[in-house]
Amino acid sequence: MSTEHSFILKLSCPDRPGIVHAVSGFLFDLGSNILDSAQFGDSHTGEFFMRVHFQQVGGDPGLDALRKSFTTLADEFGMKWELHDASVKPRVMIMVSKIGHCLNDLLFRYRTGQLGIEIPAIVSNHRDFYQLAASYDVPFHHLPLIASTPEGKASQEARVLEIVDQHKIDLVVLARYMQILSPQMCAALNGRAINIHHSFLPSFKGAKPYYQAFDRGVKLIGATAHYVTTDLDEGPIIEQEVERVDHSMAPDQLTAIGRDVECVTLARAVRWHVEHRIVLNGSKTVVFR
Repeated sequence: MSTEHSFILKLSCPDRPGIVHAVSGFLFDLGSNILDSAQFGDSHTGEFFMRVHFQQVGGDPGLDALRKSFTTLADEFGMKWELHDASVKPRVMIMVSKIGHCLNDLLFRYRTGQLGIEIPAIVSNHRDFYQLAASYDVPFHHLPLIASTPEGKASQEARVLEIVDQHKIDLVVLARYMQILSPQMCAALNGRAINIHHSFLPSFKGAKPYYQAFDRGVKLIGATAHYVTTDLDEGPIIEQEVERVDHSMAPDQLTAIGRDVECVTLARAVRWHVEHRIVLNGSKTVVFR
């Protein structure tokens, strides 16, 4: 059976009997065929989470009609929900500074079809990667922070948000964008901005974290991808990955391994977001892989 035109419903609500029955019954009455379904009940919070990928086989009423018809059921169960057309590729804007491994990885996955996205814009506070962007035929916007003042930062962020609005961006990816977003920027991008950073045990902050890790003889290095919030590097975690290292590895080797881990971790987080597999669960996430 073709899945070329299908839909994805994801939801959360207070857990109670009959939710799966009600949702599947609703889809059956619409003439829908469920392609895959996943659900999770959190016994600690009493919340229920569900993702359903389905296809219309009894006529296609369209996304707007589906959303309208689902509203009554959603209200009955107190659901927070989204319904997406699976054939529509989310529009992703990538932000980067002077370290480009994650940018390069995302662009390659985009070009080779490993990520079902469109990339209408790359934004950077430096010019280092304009040629890389051009090689993928992606518009590059150089928005420098000319003055390290609140006014200069606000002006630059306002231009970033103009690009977000202009290109109807669904997701902003901070692919080693080495600037702290203002609370206003975080609010404007709430739930649609993903960041990547290294994650060590113990944690090392500041410049050259991999060199700090080398000096402490770290045995595990890794990366964390999370949603952006006003709490720096503490937003809801989407994905984490680690790699074992040992005493024989020099700082540049640790850096190379760490960057590979960052690329993989960020790519997974982006893919799960654009495939509508992530549901927020307070300060955590439920990820239907």
